[in-house]
Amino acid sequence: GYAFINLDSPSIVPRFWSTFDGYTNWALPSRKECFVSWCGPHQGYEAHVQRYRNSPVMHSMVPDEYKPMLFASGIRVAFPPPTKKPRVPRVRNYVHGHA
Repeated sequence: GYAFINLDSPSIVPRFWSTFDGYTNWALPSRKECFVSWCGPHQGYEAHVQRYRNSPVMHSMVPDEYKPMLFASGIRVAFPPPTKKPRVPRVRNYVHGHA
């Protein structure tokens, strides 16, 4: 999985980056390693909200656990509603073992 994290101040970026880039000390056993990078082409909270609020992933047929989530101080908050009706997402067919 992945996450977009919007830091409130540029001054905390170096510490956040050094703490989480390469992080592997997960509570549950995993070989996954955290990778930190700048996000492009979208950067910042508002840009990501605008990117996803009308996305097909916000369609009512998509289960909630697959939709973007917003958190404020560690508590989930409501994602802003779409400004237009989201399109039905395309369903992709994958052959087992080939993505």
